Amino acid sequence: MTSVPGDKLLTQLMAQADGRVVDIVTLRALVEEASETGAQRALASLGLDDDRARRDMDELRELLGAWRDAKRSAWQAVLSWILRVALASVLIGMAVKLDLTGLIHGS
Repeated sequence: MTSVPGDKLLTQLMAQADGRVVDIVTLRALVEEASETGAQRALASLGLDDDRARRDMDELRELLGAWRDAKRSAWQAVLSWILRVALASVLIGMAVKLDLTGLIHGS
């Protein structure tokens, strides 16, 4: 486990709170430091603790947005083709029902 700057303060706060009733200020500081230290460790384990992390997250959001747009466009294209096939089937069915097939054969 790597050392984080908050570890020292967290250790001091825990020592201060050890074996006695803790006032609310110390308790809040303890919780805040523990939370921040945990968040820093989580980001570090994901490789998001450097200066490029913000840019990386922005790029990931852009890629995710592009993926969603592409997926939406693909679904729209599929639905468009299904609608065209359905309409063509209806027209062919109407032509057969109205006996318009003779116009095609020249009868």
